[in-house]
Amino acid sequence: IHRATAKVKTLGALLAGGKARRFGSDKAEAMLHGRALIEHAIEALRPHCDALVIVARRSPLAPSAEDWPGPGMGPLGGLGGALDHALRHNFDQVLTSPVDCVRLPADLRTLLDPAPACLADQPVIGLWPARAAGALEALLFSDARHSVYGFAERIGARMVKTATHPININTPEDLDGLERSLPQ
Repeated sequence: IHRATAKVKTLGALLAGGKARRFGSDKAEAMLHGRALIEHAIEALRPHCDALVIVARRSPLAPSAEDWPGPGMGPLGGLGGALDHALRHNFDQVLTSPVDCVRLPADLRTLLDPAPACLADQPVIGLWPARAAGALEALLFSDARHSVYGFAERIGARMVKTATHPININTPEDLDGLERSLPQ
């Protein structure tokens, strides 16, 4: 008997709720080659997923989701919001990326498949099963280490090393250097 295999539905989640302390202003709206970083980040993430949501920010560029269980939880709150949104909208997994990462590897899904997996040097870029929401909830309401690395370890995520590292913008100097080095 031949069975058709169901396509795995992947929600792309752009995590956009950081406080940008080192950057000093709203990173998502900082300009790179005449466009906001959030636009670049969406463009980088969109090819790797079936649908996209922006977590912790309202934008006309894509639907939004709130941090879960609430604001102020850092990247784990963003991941929680993404997993919650995925479960409520029948997605099997979530591919996360931060708003300040404007270039992703062309083979990102291949690198991270199967979930759970994340980039070893930037674990916020990860592919997470939606069903891991329960493990994240347990972590957030425990005394255990509240970090993306801690969550990845808790659910047995593979730490994937890549030859090239996605660009991450933490300071205005990072943005200035990127403006000079990247083609438009």
